[in-house]
Amino acid sequence: MGKDVLTATAWCNGSTSTCGTGYGFKVDKGDRDQFLKREWRTINLRFSDTDECCDVNIDKDSFWNDACRELISRSIGAWLIRNGLAPWQKGNPPKFFLKPLSEDTFEVAVG
Repeated sequence: MGKDVLTATAWCNGSTSTCGTGYGFKVDKGDRDQFLKREWRTINLRFSDTDECCDVNIDKDSFWNDACRELISRSIGAWLIRNGLAPWQKGNPPKFFLKPLSEDTFEVAVG
């Protein structure tokens, strides 16, 4: 039996000098496989504290392999920074819940 939200952890590729560059959410493989479909090109994220939303590309091999699984977007990075969620202390990235609103649209809430 599955759960009703996808869990994610803030992710950064180490490039924190530019607002929004290299930020995203890393998702668990099981959550990815339960909530997302490989044939989708993008998913839409809506940030729970604003009217903001963004489309995130998931049509890439790196997202579907066992190692990466990052949802990457400048909009995610800008939202993290604006809300004081990035940068974070090394080894302590914030957690998030992505609640399905429709087939390919998710509401992002801070965990």
